Amino acid sequence: MIGIGLKTQHVGGLLAQPRVLDFVEVHAENYMVRGGPFLAHLERVREQHALSVHGVGLSIGGPGPLDDDHLERLAALLSRFEPRWFSEHLAWSSHGGVCFDDLLPVPYDDATLARVCDHVDRLQERVGRRVLLENPSTYLEFDASTMSEAQFLCEVVRRTGCGLLLDVNNAYVSAANHGRDAAAFVDALPAQAVGEIHLAGFAEDPDTANGRLLIDAHGSPVDDDVWRLYRYALARIGGRPTLIERDNNVPALHTLLAEACRAREILRSTTTETAA
Repeated sequence: MIGIGLKTQHVGGLLAQPRVLDFVEVHAENYMVRGGPFLAHLERVREQHALSVHGVGLSIGGPGPLDDDHLERLAALLSRFEPRWFSEHLAWSSHGGVCFDDLLPVPYDDATLARVCDHVDRLQERVGRRVLLENPSTYLEFDASTMSEAQFLCEVVRRTGCGLLLDVNNAYVSAANHGRDAAAFVDALPAQAVGEIHLAGFAEDPDTANGRLLIDAHGSPVDDDVWRLYRYALARIGGRPTLIERDNNVPALHTLLAEACRAREILRSTTTETAA
C-alpha cells in the first residue's frame, strides 16, 4: 500500500481522478476542530482512500504529563474517522505550557523509558487502539543516554505492545549526523512491530566544524541514499504501507504521485524478490 500526505491544494485533484493511491495521511493537529472545510474535505477523501492519522504535538517524550485537552480532542478525531493507522513521534514538543515547532530528542535512559511507556500506555488506553511510535531525526545526543535508540524502541514495544513507524529518512539522517550505520539501526528493530514506513527528503548544511549535517526538512524529493535504505528495510522486514511526506516546497500533485509510483515499484519488486 502506498500513500502521500494529504494537502488541501491536492484534495480536488485526488477526488477528480481514478484512485491512484491506497491511502492518505494527515497530521492530527490540523483536524482537531469541531467543523470547517478541513473536516469536510477529509470526509470526502476518506470515501475513496484508507486513512492514516499522524500526531506531532502530544509530546510523548516530554517531561510532564500528557495534555488532557489535546488527548481528548485527539481521541474524538480518531473515533470520528477511524483511521487504518495512527502514529505519534518519539519526541517532546512542549514544556511548561509552551509548544515548540520542533520535535526535540530525548535521552535514552531508564527514567525516560519509564515515562515514555507510561505515556504510551495512557494514550493507547484512551484512544482504544495501538499507536505506531516513530523514530525521530536527531542532531545531538545526550551524555545521559545508557542505551541505543533501537534498544530504547525495542523496550518500549515490549513493555507497551505499541508498534513502530519506521521513518527511513529519519533513520538515514540520524545515522549520518552521528556517524553510524543506518542499516544496522534497521537490523536492530523488531521487524514484526513495524506497521508503516515514511519516506521524505532532507536538506544538507555544513555544521560549525564544516562537517556534514542533514536536516529532516520534508522540502525536497526522496534522496537516492534513502531509496536504497528503503529497499534494504523492505528486504529486512517485508512489505509495509509506505508514505511519501512533503510538508515544505509542496509540489504539484503529479510530482508526488510520481514518487509514490516509484515507491510502489520498489515495494513490489523487493517483496517479489524476497518471496522468491
